[in-house]
Amino acid sequence: MKLSTKGRHAITAMMELALRHNKGPVTLADISAEQSISVSYLEQLFARLRNHGLVTGMRGPGGGYCLRRPATEITIAEILSAVDDAMPARRERIPGEEWPQSVIMWNQLSARIYDYLNDLTLAEAVAVNQNSESNRDEAEEPRFGSGFRQSAA
Repeated sequence: MKLSTKGRHAITAMMELALRHNKGPVTLADISAEQSISVSYLEQLFARLRNHGLVTGMRGPGGGYCLRRPATEITIAEILSAVDDAMPARRERIPGEEWPQSVIMWNQLSARIYDYLNDLTLAEAVAVNQNSESNRDEAEEPRFGSGFRQSAA
């Protein structure tokens, strides 16, 4: 399991949707302004998220994107799998093949990372970020995403 820039941006954008779920659809322009991610890049990400059933788009005035399922039912691993060109991070063993210890270690680490991210819901990620936001200095790095800032309520 890899955590690419594309994956971090997708998680960050999905966290914005989760934070604003009570306010209706969120435009990509709003996410772009809040998170400093280009609208064209967000369009690419949201096409993949929509194809994987994680978001739904609404057209017209007042339109934008909403989570298709509750944030408690969407895992971080699902978001990453939706946007990343999923090359399996784990090598499959061919019968009788000997693997170096380093390959075994990386496979085990990859499996643990996947298990952790598959157990972490979008709602939990938002809650962790909100808790750390209230407890950190402004000079400290954000907990999730690249530049994730909590929206003003």
